[in-house]
Amino acid sequence: MKNMILLLFAFVLLASCDAQQSKINAVSFVAAGIEAAEEHVVAVKRINANYATVMPFGFIKDLETPEIMHNTDRQWFGETKAGIMQYARMLQKQNISVMVKPQIWIWRGEFTGYLKMDSEEKWKQLEDSYTAFILTYAEAAQEVNAEIFCIGTELEQFINHRPEYWSTLISEVKKVYKGKLTYAANWDEYKRVPFWKELDYIGVDAYFPISESKTPSVEEAKKGWQNWKKELFEVSTIHERPIVFTEYGYRSVDFAGKEPWKSDRSMPGINMEAQTNLTKALIEELYPESWFKGGFIWKWFIEHDKVGGAENNQFTPQNKPVEEELKRYFSLYSK
Repeated sequence: MKNMILLLFAFVLLASCDAQQSKINAVSFVAAGIEAAEEHVVAVKRINANYATVMPFGFIKDLETPEIMHNTDRQWFGETKAGIMQYARMLQKQNISVMVKPQIWIWRGEFTGYLKMDSEEKWKQLEDSYTAFILTYAEAAQEVNAEIFCIGTELEQFINHRPEYWSTLISEVKKVYKGKLTYAANWDEYKRVPFWKELDYIGVDAYFPISESKTPSVEEAKKGWQNWKKELFEVSTIHERPIVFTEYGYRSVDFAGKEPWKSDRSMPGINMEAQTNLTKALIEELYPESWFKGGFIWKWFIEHDKVGGAENNQFTPQNKPVEEELKRYFSLYSK
């Protein structure tokens, strides 16, 4: 018991020291069919971001198919190894640090958390294919000196059914990549991930339901965070790792805090105030916490002047009121 108390004290002290440092003030830099140019990354720098995610993609035919197609000439440039390396280097020229975050797209947008094989043979095939996919980008992350590498995104059933594989994969990744490691767990999955102590950060795609109001106030949204904050702190303490939001954000639409993960177009209307208030509440509640490392807002398209704006009700903060709020907060938490 005494050793446990000392260990907890040491973790809290370490986290407290880390709180005095700058947070990860970041965007999710969406892949495109073109190379990143200076003006694309200057727009990221302009909001005082100090990090960006680059996201290579692998593609699977359906939830029962074990083969992952990746790094092909049929993909957009920014989804490939050459593409994410070019993006990373352009970002680094603006002193923006990089996380490499490989992701899987299942045809018709099926949720990756449901990916599950129906035989041992297929599981082995999936493991071999996934290892090849991940090591391709772990090597790329090492080559560009990316600060963080994410070993997967929202793969709950894969982890539940093959936990030993994931520990082996982490060991393999560490042979080729020497930076910090995380995994992007869905908001309702992260408590059950078994390998957090083998990584550096607890990664959470933070689409927690916060408010059922059409246009929640900042104060209402803050109240909606209280139970989630307690849970996040407890998980951070148990595993002795800081939390990073590998994705977070809200659509500029009515009821944006009710089911923040929804990306379909069934939610009509435009509500900039809801997006702004929810984002402000998240930052004001989480960023001051010593156990919270920061986060990557979803999502940022590279051609800044052509996206977002007053008629857009999707996730991007670009050319919307919330962009100015991010610029202000990121400046505050970069000191």
